[in-house]
Amino acid sequence: MSARKSIAIDSLSHLTAIPVATRIGPLVVSSVIAPFDPGTRVVPETVTAQYANIFHHVGLMLREAGADWRHVAKMEFWTPPVERDALDPFWIEKFPDEASRPSRHTHVGEAKVVTASFIAFVAD
Repeated sequence: MSARKSIAIDSLSHLTAIPVATRIGPLVVSSVIAPFDPGTRVVPETVTAQYANIFHHVGLMLREAGADWRHVAKMEFWTPPVERDALDPFWIEKFPDEASRPSRHTHVGEAKVVTASFIAFVAD
């Protein structure tokens, strides 16, 4: 088994001893990704800005793990019910080829802010 590597980025961290993501061999898995403004604990008021922050943080996590957007196999989002459609422009920007997009599950419910997680596989 490959050694586990904890992923850390400057724009987002947990207050506990949890890395923002972990890589073991070709597998990269994130912890929960908060929508904080980079380098702060401030949550933007708009859901659009929250999604922008999440995609920013994910991009940095992927880079730190030696991956990029083409390695993402699945993303999950937890979002307030009235804001689900705000995700699609970011999704299409990162994954423009409809024949090559990762799986996605958008949990619509009682969330007050957007959060996310991802799984990536780096075989190359």
